[in-house]
Amino acid sequence: MKTIVAASPGEMCNPDPRKAGARSPHVIISPDSDTDLQAVHAWLLSQPIVDQLRAAVDDAIRYVLDGARTWRFDLTSAKVDSDERSSVGTKLQYHVIEQLGLVKQPPLDTAILGVAVEIKGTVRKTWMIPREGQCEITLMIQIDAPSHRFRALLMRTHRAWLTGKKGNRDLKRSPQAQAVRDYALEVTPWIDLPLEPLRLLTFDQLAVVFGPEGQTKRLTALFGYLPEIVIPRSSIETVGATNKDPMRRARQAKPNVLNEHGLVVLVGKWQPERAIAAELGHDLSNAAWVAVPAAKMVALGYDPTAFLNTNEA
Repeated sequence: MKTIVAASPGEMCNPDPRKAGARSPHVIISPDSDTDLQAVHAWLLSQPIVDQLRAAVDDAIRYVLDGARTWRFDLTSAKVDSDERSSVGTKLQYHVIEQLGLVKQPPLDTAILGVAVEIKGTVRKTWMIPREGQCEITLMIQIDAPSHRFRALLMRTHRAWLTGKKGNRDLKRSPQAQAVRDYALEVTPWIDLPLEPLRLLTFDQLAVVFGPEGQTKRLTALFGYLPEIVIPRSSIETVGATNKDPMRRARQAKPNVLNEHGLVVLVGKWQPERAIAAELGHDLSNAAWVAVPAAKMVALGYDPTAFLNTNEA
């Protein structure tokens, strides 16, 4: 297998023609000497970038899966076709812009400190850079769906560092692996995405949670299978997909969860329950839920039956 040697700083780069007009041939400069690249990189690292990008990637994946209508919760599922999987990268740029407090701005996707920045996401092993993005600064986010994680790099995607003579049918090219290793700046290392509790269930457990029984019974089983695992609202909506008001059914499952599994369901929408969950080491922000052993509630001085309310959540 032929190894592609990336062009070095000091060599010439000749970009492909683009709609905005030809970009002049230019000398490649080292990332260390690229003042715009360094400024954008420093700005990104000054943000709570791990949390922001983690949320953006998670939101993009959940948007494409559309669990509340499709019962899907895993991007690697056979129920997700390749076009949908690829569309995560397209949706991702909008979620990144929102999370970073930026705006959609031509000539690329956005601008940071007055510098045009392209945003590219991929669920594959590489990214596809459009002609307009050649030799520009690109925030490259890679999603490893099987391992449920992501990483982010920042790179000036010189044409000399892109593969192919013709590009794909959309005239896009991929960064050379060696160029990425040598010249991309790390924004985040590989980071685990927020837990999707439904991925923890066994095949037999999934058959029950997504089975023919009524929604309340299925949600009772869900909490029983996942004690002390924080369950986001979106996961409950996925279990109750296409049915009306799954949150109401989840509330109605509370007495059953206590009687059948000895667990007390705490709801993050209610501040007192969120505070109790925090005492037990669980973060119920964003209206998440958790089922905790009744014995632990008693040890804290709480009556487990006092949490069987079925008010709106």
